[in-house]
Amino acid sequence: MINRGSEWHRWEPHIHAPGTLFNNQFKGPNAWSDYFTSLEQAAPVIRAIAVTDYYCTDTYQHFVREMKENGRLPEVALVFPNVELRLDVATVKERWTNIHLLVCPDDPKHVSEVERFLSRLRFEAFGDNFACTREDLAKLARKSKPELTDERAAFRHGASQFKVNFGKLREEYGRSDWAKENILIAVAGAETDGTSGIRDANDATLRQEIEKFAHVIFASSPAQRDFWLGRKSGVGEDLLRERYDGCKPCLHGSDAHEQTTVAKPDGNRYSWIKGALEFDALRQAYIDPAGRAYVGPHPPFRATPARVVAEVELTGADWAQTPKLALNPGLVAIIGARGSGKTALADAIAAGCDATDGRLSNASFIVRAREHLDGVGVRLSWETGDPSVRPLLDDSFDPSLYPRARYLSQKFVEELCSADGLNDELLNEIERVIFEAHSTLERDGATDFGELLELRTIVLRDNRDRDEEAIETLSDQIGLEREKQSQIAGLKSQITQKDALIADYIKSRDKLVTAGSAERVARLNALTEAADYVRTQIRLWSQESQALRSLQNDVSDFRTNRAPMALRTTKQNFVGAHLDDTSWEVFRQTYAGNVDGTLTERLAKAEKATAGWRGKELPRKASDQEPFVADDAELKQLSLGELEAEIGRIQRLINIDTDTANRLRTITTKIGDENAALKRLKDSLADCEGAAARTTQLQSDREKAYLRVFESIAAEEQVLHALYRPLMDRLAQASGTLRKLSFSVSRHADVHRWATEGEGLFDKRRTGPFKGVGTLEAWADALLKPAWESGDPKAVAEAMAGFRQAHQAELLDLSEVPRSQQADYRSWLRRFAKWLYGTSHIEISYSIDYEAVDIRKLSPGTRGIVLLLLYLALDDSDDRPLIIDQPEENLDPKSIFDELVELFIAAKNVRQVIMVTHNANLVVNTDADQVIVAFSGTHTPGKLPPIRYLSGGLENADMRKHVCDILEGGERAFKERARRLRVRLDR
Repeated sequence: MINRGSEWHRWEPHIHAPGTLFNNQFKGPNAWSDYFTSLEQAAPVIRAIAVTDYYCTDTYQHFVREMKENGRLPEVALVFPNVELRLDVATVKERWTNIHLLVCPDDPKHVSEVERFLSRLRFEAFGDNFACTREDLAKLARKSKPELTDERAAFRHGASQFKVNFGKLREEYGRSDWAKENILIAVAGAETDGTSGIRDANDATLRQEIEKFAHVIFASSPAQRDFWLGRKSGVGEDLLRERYDGCKPCLHGSDAHEQTTVAKPDGNRYSWIKGALEFDALRQAYIDPAGRAYVGPHPPFRATPARVVAEVELTGADWAQTPKLALNPGLVAIIGARGSGKTALADAIAAGCDATDGRLSNASFIVRAREHLDGVGVRLSWETGDPSVRPLLDDSFDPSLYPRARYLSQKFVEELCSADGLNDELLNEIERVIFEAHSTLERDGATDFGELLELRTIVLRDNRDRDEEAIETLSDQIGLEREKQSQIAGLKSQITQKDALIADYIKSRDKLVTAGSAERVARLNALTEAADYVRTQIRLWSQESQALRSLQNDVSDFRTNRAPMALRTTKQNFVGAHLDDTSWEVFRQTYAGNVDGTLTERLAKAEKATAGWRGKELPRKASDQEPFVADDAELKQLSLGELEAEIGRIQRLINIDTDTANRLRTITTKIGDENAALKRLKDSLADCEGAAARTTQLQSDREKAYLRVFESIAAEEQVLHALYRPLMDRLAQASGTLRKLSFSVSRHADVHRWATEGEGLFDKRRTGPFKGVGTLEAWADALLKPAWESGDPKAVAEAMAGFRQAHQAELLDLSEVPRSQQADYRSWLRRFAKWLYGTSHIEISYSIDYEAVDIRKLSPGTRGIVLLLLYLALDDSDDRPLIIDQPEENLDPKSIFDELVELFIAAKNVRQVIMVTHNANLVVNTDADQVIVAFSGTHTPGKLPPIRYLSGGLENADMRKHVCDILEGGERAFKERARRLRVRLDR
């Protein structure tokens, strides 16, 4: 029992031989030799043959004798009899329905036993009752044709008259333990001589009963095979179980009656059976028709040959009594008692595939037995390609080596499914599968999920960041504008006070003027007003000059520092654009026009204007009676020097004493200063009175920016939906366990965080709807959360606008800073607005759900199911061998049966799966292709115990016994499988 277990082999289940009782067209003296030559030269090679004859096993016995005596058919490992009978049920083609007894050759007395069974079948004719024996069939023939004297001819004619009653056949089969154990029933499905030809409505029930009784259907068309596997629309496995006792394997033989058709079925529709070359493989095909029987030119496609470990060999290991094992390309189950060497084999295979790095725990064989493994190596032979040879201990692991298998060791599974929380690696694995579900054309050159997500969302996230910054800036500006509005009353009061003060100064000045000088006072007032105007011009032009100089400095700084820095940042952010330095230069920020010329020209103009308005200080004239300014001069066009000289002259003429002149000069100066201050106050008032309109516009802009943030969020959601779409579409079309898995994308609003941040700004002791801890969160849950999490951008903006309009005043009243403390309150307002319109608490989340529960909330056992679902059913792109150590850990038996069995069955059809297991369901109900049984011998201190292995398929009775003896629930698993499939598993 050292073999690869269940493999696909070509069988010939229905072929006649020279001397067959009816329609024997094998002619010539070398008929048998030619017949064997045709079988030997058949391609693909035939490994099992059911020699067919009518009502007897004559040609089978001759076939076996010829084969043994002449050393023919060296490739054929199994020959067994196929006894063809005709039921007393007619077809529309005026033929009789054929039924076949496929007889197990294991019993040395199988020929005599099947003849004894045939003898129980009866046919009534000529007032007599005839048994299905050679003697009685000859008697029946002579009753019909007395002239028949040749025994062979009489036997043939009697057989042609003998029709087996279906009811009697079924009854005798049910009464015979030997028949039930050693005979499988096959019925032809053809229209000519099979059940398809039973068309009479009155016989519909009889047809169904015949097909229900059969274990095998001789049929070759894809449509018939789909029907009998429950794959045809409207049929299904449940209907087949109800009407026909389950699914049936379809087989097809050449049904050769002449040399030209030997081993040449129509359309190259060869029969393939997966299993050892023994009759039990046919029984297993009845148990699992979809997985073990196939009709076609080639056997079903399995794992990619280049990805199949065909053989594992331990070198330099004196403890390995079975150093070399061949491995099946399908599902390999390694079983054995605790400490028998199961994990040792899995570790060795994984090490040979460079797949153990970071996957081994302290409980692994390689770690525990480290001191005994010096010089031990593992050699893997692949079905194609060169062997790989590795030391079992490889401390110089090269991380650049690509693992040629995926190893789910106990440590790896435990970490990914830990109860401590969802491990990042499980999410990474899920995202890898999502990424690989996209075609290479859809990946935008990305190499992993994170990179693809970044490529698809970077613009959206940048937009969101910019709009969030804009919201913050706008909120600051709104705060400033609100503060300006609060200053209007104060500014108006100051202007009134300033007007009164200036009036008082004028009255005081008037009192200093002596009588008779009214004209001079009027002239002085005109000159003073003009001087105030000129000073304003000087101030404005001086300010412009200073601003222009600052702007020149800013231009220089932009060119020298900011533009180069911006270009470097852009290069870093968009390195994927792959532009060369020359191309990048066009992205350097610069000014569109001749800013230097403009600034130089404007600065010269401003400085000239300033100098012109300032003028020069004029020297005092010899007589104050000589004016500096003509009486008809346009005073507001004169320089300040001229005006001040004339003002001084007039003041000297009005006042003769120095003290009075100084006082008049002082008051006149103050009047000028106060007029300038009054002008500034009026400018500020005009600015503050315009704040309301600006605030409205800024609030509108902020709401638009808030809307754009959620447009970016919604767009990112759509990107995620698009990324998951291929896998989601596949899950929507799946059946069974796969349908329990789903992917969802959603917005999550951390309302508690948002409300807590807000409450930190408020005096929660005050009365009102938001008094106390938690009330704000309750309001937000009701009014904002639905829109935040599921509303479109417009709905979110409307919800926030409604909340602000309804409650902003109440919230502002809760300020922890008194409004009287203007600077602090202004700072508080900014923090309030930044919080209210903040979106940092809004996140896009995606979840992988199993039965509508986020995997982050699943138990470790259920996470294990998701993990295996991922690797076994969804990871289509990974065709490497999958090695799993005890996938049943943390899972209950029902979950294993309900959730995992179908996953392993599906996976083994596309990749090699090697698993260590203690669970019988994962061996029996997955119909493991190969079972490797590990045994360990007596342990000598200081040495490893000897380890040996047995290997074979479940079609082998001895292997089934090992499964029952070793695995808990082994016998129960076999019985459950038999009950579920309504079959007998006596052997």
